[in-house]
Amino acid sequence: MPDVEILSFGYLHGEPPTAHIVLDLRHHFRDPHISPELRHLTAHDQAVRDTVAATPGIAELVRATAAAVAAYRLGPSATARPLIVATGCAGGRHRAASVALELQLLLSSAEFDLSVSVAHRDLAKPVVNR
Repeated sequence: MPDVEILSFGYLHGEPPTAHIVLDLRHHFRDPHISPELRHLTAHDQAVRDTVAATPGIAELVRATAAAVAAYRLGPSATARPLIVATGCAGGRHRAASVALELQLLLSSAEFDLSVSVAHRDLAKPVVNR
């Protein structure tokens, strides 16, 4: 059983999953979907991850979320089950999945030393045309 489960998703594909921490990335961070060269790519592509990581505020949000995870893990029953973090954007292919992967890297690092699983609910779904 991992210490933390991260689930990325797209709001346009259904309701957000139940989670302890939910990050809604839709309104405050530029969507790579608007760039024709990135639209049909996903967080499996380095260009998408680099674009999301370079977005002002993303690195700070990932670090703040990791700090929140660490605080939750101090609770008296925190180790009884995984802490669930959900990251959401419009379609679940770019921002949400990239932030999930960045958060996994940080939480798995020596600084936090947590076991982390990541699942992408909507990453493989077709591009959403809004």
